[in-house]
Amino acid sequence: MPREIDPKRTRKALRIVRKLAAKSATPETIDRETGEIKPGSGEVDYSQWENEFLTEVDKRLEKYGSAFHNLSKGRKDEALSTLQAVKLKEIAAKARGKKRKGLTTKKPLGWKKRAKPSSA
Repeated sequence: MPREIDPKRTRKALRIVRKLAAKSATPETIDRETGEIKPGSGEVDYSQWENEFLTEVDKRLEKYGSAFHNLSKGRKDEALSTLQAVKLKEIAAKARGKKRKGLTTKKPLGWKKRAKPSSA
């Protein structure tokens, strides 16, 4: 028995995925007259994995209305799992030209107020 997914959420996820996929660089083309290989034109050069991710999520949303099956990975009425939503946000940030942050350490509370140890 398929689960009920809000069609609005599916449409929203599809719109985001297709918008990001449209910004992808087109494949290289060969000029017919000169035989030169011209690089693809596009705003963002996604990695192979990111391109595959976008196409697979698009296919699943089209076919099933949701891109995940295991309910432990996300909410029942959502179209994307939690991790898929995070990855889409990272890809969207890359499309906007923002650098990926990576892992950072959190500073303990009150670290600014602490007195610096004096070197003797």
